[in-house]
Amino acid sequence: MTDRDNKDRRSAGQGFIIFAALIIIAAGLKSAQAIVVPMLLAVFIATIAATPMFWFKAKGMSNGLALGSVVLAIFLALGLIGALLTQSTSAFSAKLPFYQERLTTLQSDLLVLLQSWNVPIDISLLADALPLGSLLTLAGSALRSLGAVLSNGFLIILTVIFILAEAASFYPKLRAVLANPDRDLAHFGRITGTMNRYIAIKTSVSVLTGILVTSFLWILDVDFPVLWGLVALLLNFIPTIGSIIAGIPPVLLALVQLGPAEAGLVVLGFFLVNTIVGNVLEPRYMGQGLGLSALIVFVSLIFWGWLFGPVGMLLSVPLTMSAKIALEASPSTLWLARLLAPANEIRDLTPSDSGIEPESLTQTPDRDPAQ
Repeated sequence: MTDRDNKDRRSAGQGFIIFAALIIIAAGLKSAQAIVVPMLLAVFIATIAATPMFWFKAKGMSNGLALGSVVLAIFLALGLIGALLTQSTSAFSAKLPFYQERLTTLQSDLLVLLQSWNVPIDISLLADALPLGSLLTLAGSALRSLGAVLSNGFLIILTVIFILAEAASFYPKLRAVLANPDRDLAHFGRITGTMNRYIAIKTSVSVLTGILVTSFLWILDVDFPVLWGLVALLLNFIPTIGSIIAGIPPVLLALVQLGPAEAGLVVLGFFLVNTIVGNVLEPRYMGQGLGLSALIVFVSLIFWGWLFGPVGMLLSVPLTMSAKIALEASPSTLWLARLLAPANEIRDLTPSDSGIEPESLTQTPDRDPAQ
C-alpha cells in the first residue's frame, strides 16, 4: 500500500469522525433546546445592544448608566412583544374552534358549488388537499411556542446584562489567548460587524412591514390586526418563506370573518407590502446581500428550525453568515465557505483574502470589535 493510499484512508477516517462528531453535537444541542435557545437569543441581543451601549459610553455616559439604559430598552421591548403575543394568542386560541367550524362550512359550500358545475370531487380529498383548519391550528401552536420562549425573558435579560457587563473585557481576553490575535480578531470583528449591519437593516424593514400589515388589516376590520402585524414583523426575519407564512393566517381569517372579496384584498395587501419592502427597500439598503446562496439560505432555515424551533428559523441567516465567515478564516475550511457562497461571489480565496483586506490582518484594531 502506497503512502498516498494511507493518506487517503486517514483523510477519509478523519472526515467520518468529524461528521459523526457534528451529528452528536447537533443531537446534544437539540436535547438541550430549553436552555440553549434562551442563551442563543441572549448572545444575539447582547451583540446588537453592545453598539448603543458603547455609543453612550463614547458620549461620556458612565458604564452603569449606559448599561442600565440599554437593558431598560431591551426589557421594555421584550415585555411589550411578550404581552402582545400572550394576550392576542389567548384570544385567538379561544376563537379558534369557531374559525375552524366556519372553514369547514366554506369547504362544504365549495364542494356543492363544484358539484353544481359537474366537477366530481370527494370532500375528504378536498380536506386533505386544503387543510385550512390545520393551518390555523399550526399558527396558534407556533405563536404559543414563541410566547413560551419569550416567557423566559428574565433569564434572557439577566444573561444579556452579564454579557454586556463583560463586553469591554472580551477584546483583551481574546487577544491574550489567541495564537494570532491580529488575524483572528479581525475575523471576529467582521462577524460582529456583519451581524450588526444585517440585523439593524432587517429590524428596520421588519418594523415597517409590521406597521403596514397592521394598518391595512385594521382598515379591512380583520380580527387581531396587531397580532398579525407582530407576526409579520417577526417572520420577516425568516428569508424566502417568512412573509408567505405570515400572510396565510390573516388571509384565512379574512375569508372566514368577512368573505372571499376581503380575503382577496388581504392577499393584495401582503403582495404590495412584500413587493415594496422586500424587493425594493430591503435590497437597496442591504447592499451586496447576505453572501449566501439561495439554496443555503433555505437549507439553513430548515436545519436551524429543526434544531432550535421558531427561534432557530428567526436566527437562521445570522447563524449561517457567522459560520461562513468563521470557515473563511482557515485554509482547511475555505472550501466549505465557497460552497455556502452564491455563484456570483465565488472566487479563489486565499487565507489572506478570506473576505478581509490584508492590511487589516497586520494592524491592531483601535477599539473593541463588538463596537
